[in-house]
Amino acid sequence: MNRFLKTAAILLAVALIFAGCQKKPAEPAGPAKAAFHIGVVTGTVSQSEDDLRGAEELIKRYGKVADGGMIQHITYPDNFMDQQETTISQIVALADDPMMKAIVMNQSVPGAAEAFKRVRAKRPEILLFAGEPHEDPLVIEAAADLAINSDFISRGYTIIWAAKELGAKTFVHISFPRHMSYETLGLRRQIMEQACKDLGLKFAFETAPDPTSDVGQAGAQQFILEKTPQWIQKYGKETAFFCTNDAHTEPLLKQLLAYGGMFVEADLPSPLMGYPGALGLDLSAEAGNFPAILKKVEQAVIDKGGAGRFGTWAFSYGFTVTAGLGEFAKNVIEGKTTKDSLQGLYDALAVYTPGAQWNGGYYIDANTGVRAKNHVLVYMDTYVMGKGYLPTTKQKVDEKYYNIKFKK
Repeated sequence: MNRFLKTAAILLAVALIFAGCQKKPAEPAGPAKAAFHIGVVTGTVSQSEDDLRGAEELIKRYGKVADGGMIQHITYPDNFMDQQETTISQIVALADDPMMKAIVMNQSVPGAAEAFKRVRAKRPEILLFAGEPHEDPLVIEAAADLAINSDFISRGYTIIWAAKELGAKTFVHISFPRHMSYETLGLRRQIMEQACKDLGLKFAFETAPDPTSDVGQAGAQQFILEKTPQWIQKYGKETAFFCTNDAHTEPLLKQLLAYGGMFVEADLPSPLMGYPGALGLDLSAEAGNFPAILKKVEQAVIDKGGAGRFGTWAFSYGFTVTAGLGEFAKNVIEGKTTKDSLQGLYDALAVYTPGAQWNGGYYIDANTGVRAKNHVLVYMDTYVMGKGYLPTTKQKVDEKYYNIKFKK
């Protein structure tokens, strides 16, 4: 090799060695990967929109699993009564994820307890939280770490008290056999009937089609649209109406606003429950901002002549339970609270309801008198459009209402 080639070879070798010693520029850091996952199970937009929006809020805050975040959201079938095994298998499949540390379900439709039992057998360390369970309290209490319902006992009284405050002389309860077979809903109806007697209101019960039956949601809603004017004519305009099904709420509100009548609050109260559709409101600009949503809904109700006659909770119950239980699960997993902390639960709910007043307590079985350790009932003050808050959470509910036994 001549001197020139030898020198060139040496210089090349040195250059390669030098280059190899240089540090590569640091790659930009990606988003932090979640340390654990939380499964969130809700209905679809058509069945329970508020519940689903709560899951979306959790994803907005903590990211979805597919993007390295914390939340894995799935929806159960609309026709969940006929597809319980599908619902069960969907929930159990969440436990296949080794990073899954909690499963939150809202609403906990029939099949939830069985799904939780199967998850428990497979992965006993996973936290299981049931929002608004449809199954009997003792059934869900045996399967879940925590169950949370709107306080069907206290609200059985407070909704009637509020109806009287609005000036109602009659209270009409609308439902169907499936819902009336649930202890939570059937017992509340019995308490409402007793409260009407005690407070001097006439109680009436009207049957409407089950949206999960052959008529479907559209048929059930059409029935409400057609029957509500007849009910108002039958019972009078100083009548407060109540329905146990979300899908019935929008057509009921639409006709009450058009023909008269009153509405204290929905089964699962929210300014989004029924009101936007009934009033033809576009709330996309206010999405997630409940004070702004309430203000817009309230003005529309007032414009329709409904001031002092229509109410809600200032924040969505369905939204809050989904998001709040997700928040609570995260706090428990991170060691910030414990799964049996009532204050920890209220603090998690309060993240999504700033300024709202909550009340509640542990469920007491009327047949045995035993207070549950993992089943909490909660409720919020009623907000009346054009009037403001009623002091609902300040009312004393007589002990006798807690001792009424459920009759199927």
